[in-house]
Amino acid sequence: MTAPTDTACLSRREVRRRDRRDAIIAVAKRSFLETGYAATTMSSIAAELGGSKGTLWSYFPGKEELFAAVLRDATKVYHASLAQLLDTGGELEPTLLRFSHDLLRKVTSPDAIALHRLVAAEASRFPEMGAIFHELAPLYTRNLLARFLEGAMDKGQLRRADAMLAARTLVVLTLSGCHQQMIWGEIDAPEAKQIDADVSFAVDCFLRAYAPDAEAPNP
Repeated sequence: MTAPTDTACLSRREVRRRDRRDAIIAVAKRSFLETGYAATTMSSIAAELGGSKGTLWSYFPGKEELFAAVLRDATKVYHASLAQLLDTGGELEPTLLRFSHDLLRKVTSPDAIALHRLVAAEASRFPEMGAIFHELAPLYTRNLLARFLEGAMDKGQLRRADAMLAARTLVVLTLSGCHQQMIWGEIDAPEAKQIDADVSFAVDCFLRAYAPDAEAPNP
């Protein structure tokens, strides 16, 4: 007769632990973005949360793991949406347009720009931070896109080439306009027409570069 009560108690404990973890990530994210990676310490996060550093360490063994958790939390929903956008059964050009539009909209958000600047500014001093960011953000996106492009090459929709290089090409083209202007402070935020223009340019260039090879003429 005690099993249901024990299960309910365990569930409540799990919920409390999840909520506590979410609170830690929220505080850490704000600290990383506002004060930088170097100035953020486990002690300062614990003090803001109102608990002991030992409690914080029971969730995350160090700042690297906490930074990785912040990135995973920030990208998990986005990665899921990208996977849905890359519909292998859909038409190629509309799919790439949707993918590039969603990518550009995401990376030009205020939090994404702030995170990009943070990593660019501090990766030379903290290479582990740069490695975590690269693995969980740009590399993950390129791997996802490369798998889709590999399928398009198998179908003859694109010429056969290195799929990872093709993915990098499309991503770089997509980010070459208003995203770069935001990174360097030329604009505060892109207008919708700028995003549309950058995406159209990127996909058009990509499809021209990776167009299927012309069939050899019949003798």
